[in-house]
Amino acid sequence: ASSEELKAAYRRLCMLYHPDKHRDPELKSQAERLFNLVHQAYEVLSDPQTRAIYDIYGKRGLEMEGWEVVERRRTPAEIREEFERLQREREERRLQQRTNPKGTISVGVDATDLFDRYDEEYEDVSGSGFPQIEINKMHISQSIEAPLTATDTAILSGSLSTQNGNGGGSINFALRRVTSAKGWGELEFGAGDLQGPLFGLKLFRNLTPRCFVTTNCALQFSSRGIRPGLTTVLARNLDKNTVGYLQWRWGIQSAMNTSIVRDTKTSHFTVALQLGIPHSFALISYQHKFQDDDQTRVKGSLKAGFFGTVVEYGAERKISRHSVLGAAVSVGVPQGVSLKVKLNRASQTYFFPIHLTDQLLPSAVFYATVGPLVIYFAMHRLIIKPYLRAQKEKELEKQRESTATDILQKKQEAEGAVRLMQESVRRIIEAEESRMGLIIVNAWYGKFVNDKSKKSEKVKVIDVTVPLQCLVKDSKLILTEASKAGLPGFYDPCVGEEKSLRVLYQFRGVLHQVTVPDSEALRIPKQSHRIDTDG
Repeated sequence: ASSEELKAAYRRLCMLYHPDKHRDPELKSQAERLFNLVHQAYEVLSDPQTRAIYDIYGKRGLEMEGWEVVERRRTPAEIREEFERLQREREERRLQQRTNPKGTISVGVDATDLFDRYDEEYEDVSGSGFPQIEINKMHISQSIEAPLTATDTAILSGSLSTQNGNGGGSINFALRRVTSAKGWGELEFGAGDLQGPLFGLKLFRNLTPRCFVTTNCALQFSSRGIRPGLTTVLARNLDKNTVGYLQWRWGIQSAMNTSIVRDTKTSHFTVALQLGIPHSFALISYQHKFQDDDQTRVKGSLKAGFFGTVVEYGAERKISRHSVLGAAVSVGVPQGVSLKVKLNRASQTYFFPIHLTDQLLPSAVFYATVGPLVIYFAMHRLIIKPYLRAQKEKELEKQRESTATDILQKKQEAEGAVRLMQESVRRIIEAEESRMGLIIVNAWYGKFVNDKSKKSEKVKVIDVTVPLQCLVKDSKLILTEASKAGLPGFYDPCVGEEKSLRVLYQFRGVLHQVTVPDSEALRIPKQSHRIDTDG
């Protein structure tokens, strides 16, 4: 809005809410409160500095400490830089309180006895009639980050593994320093009970805006001597969504690898080729991302090499705000059939690889595919959906309780504003009727229930006919892209729920109707809103 538009709106609202225009003590009190609010808003918006702060950061920017030391007559860009500086200072004060914990728990299950039975060898053994399902391996790892300064971070990580009764563990400490906007370096020290001390160095560097390189050097000490290792990765952005990688690994399991990864809003595609000792392979994989609220993804891959051929397919879906559940079926020669279940909960990962059979059995593939789907849909319907619904209701109730006092005050202000608008609205209607202009017949704001499946839900709307008519000027009504709850005479009747504005209006003697979501812009009159009365 220009300064002239602001002045015009300020004058109009001052005339509407001026206390001297109202003799009734209650209306006069309401008018004084609303008049003061209008004056406070104009003070912010008429000052170039405070308006720039409000335009960029809203009320939280005005309430932030430190603005009193900012030199006046600064441009919006300079004010943005100052705000970001103050934010950085606040972040640094909270730096010591923040860690970034990450963890993985993997439990390997041997369920081959379900499909590969050797009954003839164990007919006389008690309990042999029931399949034996065993946990044959486990892996647990955890890491935390401790920011030391704005550029230095300490990382502590550890892991424990066991397989078929044998296991071990290790602990690592790393110190990372961001050397510039283009790169960082990391020193790593580690030790374990199965292997000796480890010393490593990692370097990252942006060579150009579209190209970067990472290098990882390591020295592993053991009873057999020192085993060095070197891994270098060169990556380049081929276009906005595609990255190409070249990797060279020397030392333990030396190999050369090249891959191309294309990631878009709806898909993820990877093709890779590796030549190495002992593994050489070719890989192609594709993942489709559905644009739904649950962020559903389906994926498939084919991997072939000296070790054999593996086909893998699966899906993953968001089951709550912080949890993603996925499952994949792996079918290969000579690996057999496996089912892999993974749950990501915030920064924690739980992985359950279940080996079903060493052979290619159609029954194993069928049950590995259908079983998880049946279990998921049953759990989603009986457990997950009711739980999420209860959580949403709980959060809404908590939000309503925390804002109850504020909403009550807003409601009282809105009702007072409507009473103060009555005289002005009467004059506006008379003027519009005289020229067959825009008359708001009825207007409602809040939650409408149109879906028959949600008929048990309660409609929560308020009548906003008078406030909308008061905003009509020269037979036009224009509302910008923002929540309508902040308009004069409005308030939020259903905190935390989706809201709409429904308007029935008359223009040139013809009825029109329109319904718009809360944050969408609205311009009336429009020919498309006309109600067809031919029938």
